Amino acid sequence: METQSNSPRPLSLFEQFNNWLRTSTMLKIFVIGFLTLLLLIPTAMVKELIRERETNRDEAVQEVSGKWGNAQTIAGPVLSVPMRSVLTDDKGKQTVSTYYANFLPDELGIDGAVQPEQRHRGIYNVMLYNTRLKLKGQFPKPDLEKLNTGPRNAEPDQPQWDKAFLSLGITDMKGIKEEIRFRINGTAVPVSPGIPTSEWFPVGVSIPIALNAGAGGFSFDCDLNVNGSTELSFVPLGKETNVNLTSLWATPSFTGAFLPDGRTVTDKGFKASWKILQYNRNFPQQGTGAFFVQVPNEETEKSTVVPATNFGVKLLLPVDEYQKTTRSAKYAVMFIIITFSVFFFVEILNKKRIHPIQYLLVGFAVCLFYLLLLAISEHLSFDWAYLIGMIVVLTLVTFYVRYVFQNARLTVLFSGVLALLYGFFYSLLQLEDYSLLLGTLGLVLILGTVMYLTRNVNWYRAYEPANP
Repeated sequence: METQSNSPRPLSLFEQFNNWLRTSTMLKIFVIGFLTLLLLIPTAMVKELIRERETNRDEAVQEVSGKWGNAQTIAGPVLSVPMRSVLTDDKGKQTVSTYYANFLPDELGIDGAVQPEQRHRGIYNVMLYNTRLKLKGQFPKPDLEKLNTGPRNAEPDQPQWDKAFLSLGITDMKGIKEEIRFRINGTAVPVSPGIPTSEWFPVGVSIPIALNAGAGGFSFDCDLNVNGSTELSFVPLGKETNVNLTSLWATPSFTGAFLPDGRTVTDKGFKASWKILQYNRNFPQQGTGAFFVQVPNEETEKSTVVPATNFGVKLLLPVDEYQKTTRSAKYAVMFIIITFSVFFFVEILNKKRIHPIQYLLVGFAVCLFYLLLLAISEHLSFDWAYLIGMIVVLTLVTFYVRYVFQNARLTVLFSGVLALLYGFFYSLLQLEDYSLLLGTLGLVLILGTVMYLTRNVNWYRAYEPANP
């Protein structure tokens, strides 16, 4: 009589492979890593969309600024005296040329009030301003002996005093709102658009001033009413340059080579003052040609004066939503990795397998948060956009994992961890100076928590049910 064997039927190779696919912890970790890399694609698309929207904003700002007045830099005035030079070659042929001897003022004072104004182009804000400036100062007697313009071929260069002029650099002439009133020794003089030479300023106005060989120094003052956008800068061309600015704008950024010597910033506006000496810059008070920093302009193939000593103020909008959204999106990969890690450890501790598609759907929800953040922050403040996006994604994920885990306690735990992550990354965005320290401590805490919770897990049999 045959006896029936109770020994289990040996598994086929296909069944063994299928069982390995279902129970291999390393394979699951590899799949999770692959899904993380896969989610880099939508993450990169979101970052590209942020850059595109930021570009659209910049184009809108440029369009409005181009009609109102771009960022303005006020430089000058500079006294220029044409010099007639006669050169004789070896064959006795003479060549007549003209160059300019330039002189900077001993004293240059600028006082002004900046009136801010916000305009809108679609959903974008544009920061504009109008400024009324009072320029005044003193020029010394021109000293040609210090210019090294001595005899050339036994014939000295001849100054053309009757063709001397003052030049005042203004970056964007469209911004001039009223006639420029310029006075020399208290007497009004005409102001003409354009400058006879672009050695110093490519754009600006000129003031003819007839001098003579025995002319002494003279004083000047000028009234400017100029529109601009975002930034207002100055060039310290005086032996001593003093600038005083006031404004009702409460969020200034002081830019350029020099910070203010004194400043007061309140919620009602700011006051700032600068005092710059000739020793603080790298060019003298007089010379020939453009005797300070020049760089080549690739478009015109000419040298354009770009002083490295500009200073001034930038009127910042209180919130740059695109900058904050970009910073937030930089943490997207870390957020996905931590979310998948929590998902994986819940799977291990709950002894319930979760399909890669379910991981992927949760990952897409995390990526969707940054798209919501971008879209909402264009209409509301960044803080409200972050809160609304967080609530929407948390609700979506919590509703979904409730059916995945089939466990209310684990669902609450997972959603709580996700909420803590959103709070943690929001704190990183707020604490710019301490974000690295806080981020590092946070990661250490997360790693320590994971190590504690999984200290008793047998990773070789992670998916096997616990022995009764």
